[in-house]
Amino acid sequence: MIFRVLLALLLALSAHAADIDSLWDYDKPAVSEARFRAALAKAKAAGNTEQAAELLTQIARAQGLQGRLPEANTTLDALLPELGQLPPAVSVRYLLERGRLINTAGEPKKAWRWFRTALLQAQKHQLDLYLIDAMHMLGIVDNGKATIEWNSQAIALAEQSKAPHAQDWLGSLYNNLGWAYHDQKDYAKALDYLRRAQRWHEQRGTGRPLLVARWSVAKVLRETGEHEKALAIQTDIERAWVRLGEQDGYVYEEIAENLLALGERQQARVYFGRTLAVLSKDEWLVKTEPARLARIRELAE
Repeated sequence: MIFRVLLALLLALSAHAADIDSLWDYDKPAVSEARFRAALAKAKAAGNTEQAAELLTQIARAQGLQGRLPEANTTLDALLPELGQLPPAVSVRYLLERGRLINTAGEPKKAWRWFRTALLQAQKHQLDLYLIDAMHMLGIVDNGKATIEWNSQAIALAEQSKAPHAQDWLGSLYNNLGWAYHDQKDYAKALDYLRRAQRWHEQRGTGRPLLVARWSVAKVLRETGEHEKALAIQTDIERAWVRLGEQDGYVYEEIAENLLALGERQQARVYFGRTLAVLSKDEWLVKTEPARLARIRELAE
């Protein structure tokens, strides 16, 4: 009897988490926040304090993705008086979102401690979905071999876990591990995992994320001297973006680099020009990689 009650409780909590996460559109955090707030009003009206608390963690995340860090921290602060009485899943999500905000603020070492605490709590309560998330975030804030180890552990857990939606993590994790190997200049392993990410997206028909996965494979092919293969893939990706009525400056940049390497200087100049037109509007790139933009500008002239 006790076992059935506990099982019912776990299934209910899992259902709540799934319902909440289904409200996410990570490309549109403002839209997501509005959905969470509507759900929050319903949860409060129904007296569901646990779901309301969990929704607040995701409202904070949506605010953080919009760059509204002070508001996001205030949203999480509202949970502090009752945090000790809330279910473990909510407490772990609180830890994860606090860590994400700290990392976004540019303090990865401080964020590491929050993610590590989230990991320990998720392990203690057998919350695989959030354990994977914690490993994923530790892989982001750590570096070198530690990043590879965290992502490898997360992949192993996601592949064998029975938790609902655990395998939904695999596309991101394969991608992250691929780039971790890339940073270590292990291009063979980088390609292996980036291709796994591509296959994962192909099997699910993910659309735009699949284009990004294909771009990643082609970028590493270029870096390993496979310019003709890389150019063919990037050109096909360019056409796909055109069909969607969009353009991607990073695709233009890769096409330009491949053309330049193949001696097609005139065509390369055209694509460096297209790259500049798009990426000069990318605030993050302008701030963090001025030398890269300066080179693109020079090659576009």
